[in-house]
Amino acid sequence: PPSFLPRPAVWAGAVSGIRGEAGADSRVPAGKPTLYGSLTRRGLSAEGVPDIAASEGFVVGAVTKKSILVSCPHENVSTKFLAPYTTFCRIHQKSITCLDISSGGGLGVSTSTDGTMKIWQAANGEIRRLLEGHVYDVNCCRFFPSGLVVLSGGMDAQLKIWSAEDASCVVTFKGHKGGILDTAIVDRGRNVLSCSRDGTARLWDCGKSACLGIVADCGSPVNGIAAGAADNSLNLGVPEKAPSEREIGTEGKILLLAREDKKLQGVGLQSRQPVFLFVGSDAFNCCTFLSSTYFLAGTQDGNIYQLDMRNTNAPIQVIHRSGAPVLSLLPYQDGFIASQGDGTCFVVQQDLDYVIDLTEADCDPVYKVASWEKQIYTCCRDGMVRRYQLSDL
Repeated sequence: PPSFLPRPAVWAGAVSGIRGEAGADSRVPAGKPTLYGSLTRRGLSAEGVPDIAASEGFVVGAVTKKSILVSCPHENVSTKFLAPYTTFCRIHQKSITCLDISSGGGLGVSTSTDGTMKIWQAANGEIRRLLEGHVYDVNCCRFFPSGLVVLSGGMDAQLKIWSAEDASCVVTFKGHKGGILDTAIVDRGRNVLSCSRDGTARLWDCGKSACLGIVADCGSPVNGIAAGAADNSLNLGVPEKAPSEREIGTEGKILLLAREDKKLQGVGLQSRQPVFLFVGSDAFNCCTFLSSTYFLAGTQDGNIYQLDMRNTNAPIQVIHRSGAPVLSLLPYQDGFIASQGDGTCFVVQQDLDYVIDLTEADCDPVYKVASWEKQIYTCCRDGMVRRYQLSDL
């Protein structure tokens, strides 16, 4: 199984724009003391690269205008702190709760507690369209694979499909009895999925704007879902009655449900039969697939569980960087990106011997992360969309 590094990690408090002093500490597994140190900027090189010194116990490695590599040799851990390449502060006026980037990398979509959902140019943050029609807050938004259509879910219990080109709402799905908390798209998007505070996950037919069925009814809010191809060895169960011919692409897939009642559930998407149930340390907020065998799920108390679908009795590993809620998980190249409620946002790759920390959110929650090629976009409670450039990975 993929093995990821960040058990202990080097941390920096407020490396804002790599100016002046910043604290660094090495978080080590429970029972070991935390090592504290500081970074000081001594000046600038002729090329404008900061000259950074670390206090005892820490070593500064490569430094560029946008990054600092810090290691703690005693604990054999390293972190590269990366500053944003661009910050967009004019897209929304308030906290940004969700964002996504289109498959071609040209457009972004985001939702905010200012009550709006907007489509903007990913290159410069310029607003292209305002998507209006939900009542109350919009919780989640994502592009269809085509990049021309957007799916959104709101506290009004409605799921909507929008044209990114003219901002028209083309379909509204009704049936949930509580706010929609997450969505997923099956294959190219003839069918979509949603989960809600009402404890259900539903499958919808976009062409007929109808509900194809309740895939799971948990009796506890479902905070996040992910649909993916299941390992062939997994028994996904058999549907009780023949699936509708409107069901496209559900065969051989499993739906992961991150539940408020500390349970992570796997359900056969076509069979609607339970496949596994894993109990975690706290409410599950989010989940994602790393492959058809491995997946990740994040909890309210800061644990990221890496699990093998074929045997969910015990996790392969539990990654814990801070006790703040894990708010989003995104597969990225041969690893993942995680964001947390204390502003922590980090990138882990199998072949990198350091963790990449995406800085500047300070202590504001980073609610969602999206990527396009080597660019990573984050959205935050401080109302900012930040774009990071991972050109050197």
